[in-house]
Amino acid sequence: MSFDPLQERGIPLDEQLRTWRELNVTPIDPDAADPYTRCRIITMNGIEVEAVMFSHHLARHCADLEVERQLARVRYIEAQQQKAVNWLLPGSSSVLETTIAYEQVAVDLTAWVARMEPDPYLKQAYQFGVLEDFDHLYRYANLYEMIERRKAEKIVGQLTEVMPGRPTYQHHRDPIDNVRRPYERRETEPLSRLHALTIMAAEQQTMNFYMNVGPTYMEPIARQLYQEIGLIEEEHVTHYESLVDPGESWWEMLLNHEYNECYLYHSFMETESEPKVRAIWELHLMMELEHLRLAAELFKRFDGRDPDQVLAPALPPPVTFEPNKGYLRDLLTTQVDVTTLGTGYVREAHERFTRMQEAIMGGEQPPSERVIEHNRAINGREYRLETEGPHPVGVRLTP
Repeated sequence: MSFDPLQERGIPLDEQLRTWRELNVTPIDPDAADPYTRCRIITMNGIEVEAVMFSHHLARHCADLEVERQLARVRYIEAQQQKAVNWLLPGSSSVLETTIAYEQVAVDLTAWVARMEPDPYLKQAYQFGVLEDFDHLYRYANLYEMIERRKAEKIVGQLTEVMPGRPTYQHHRDPIDNVRRPYERRETEPLSRLHALTIMAAEQQTMNFYMNVGPTYMEPIARQLYQEIGLIEEEHVTHYESLVDPGESWWEMLLNHEYNECYLYHSFMETESEPKVRAIWELHLMMELEHLRLAAELFKRFDGRDPDQVLAPALPPPVTFEPNKGYLRDLLTTQVDVTTLGTGYVREAHERFTRMQEAIMGGEQPPSERVIEHNRAINGREYRLETEGPHPVGVRLTP
């Protein structure tokens, strides 16, 4: 049955405030929970962080005091939602274990979006980015084995493979080559808008996480690897945020944000295997329906349009966390040697790419390569998790 958030009634805003006791959620059991439950938690944390920060930016450009007050009321509830979601993660997990889960999110969420994306240019953007997150997972998994003496399958299960992707050192590009061409808001399908917002928010949260946790390690190689990959996550945020049409008004962007939250909470409510977590997704969906209604009223008031002109008439099929092993292997075989040039993609190491590589490396081996060498020296081999067949051989970029 189709679900149209604009036609559904949610919880009135005045009834959404929760007490400390209600916010004190019980975290998942890291040893018993489905790895994809953790992925859904991490995803919705990123979505809620984006909702809060977007609302703050909108408020800073809002001259209407009453509207600013309404934004503040909704934003406080979004902040409570973010706390409830993020606090579902277990305190017993190390920073590195959470990092590996973040990269599992990046791999399987982006791969799923790439598979479902109807626009060929946007699909290419997701296919390009996922091969880099795939390699980040491999680098952090080796660091995890080296520092904590554990294997990444403890976290990702058998759902996501761990193997080299596009080598991390090749992700350092001239910043101007990280900017993509945006979709055209009047022509793009509503699903494409939701995809762009989702992946942008997820990558932004990863960037923020690495910026804050990177220096908390004592081991020099760990600090250096977080620094290197943290810079690449900044590139990824640039890559994905530039896909969004900058011509969208503040009120259209607010509408899209709230609709996307409804879409994701509904998706995860439909696919969640953990009952207590599913109950939170359902509660938050009922809250977001009211947030969407309020955003729709602001959109009609300030943009003079009906929300049906920009939103899908019903939610698309649910976003699904599922294995993407075959899809990723195909991408490794066909696209591992791709880099960016301007708003497009090429297979040659052009002048700007080479110049950036020389400048950032400074004649030294990067941390992402050294972590693999260190783990080989300690354990006699690098860490991989391959569940089927041989690792596809890709072509590396050469100047």
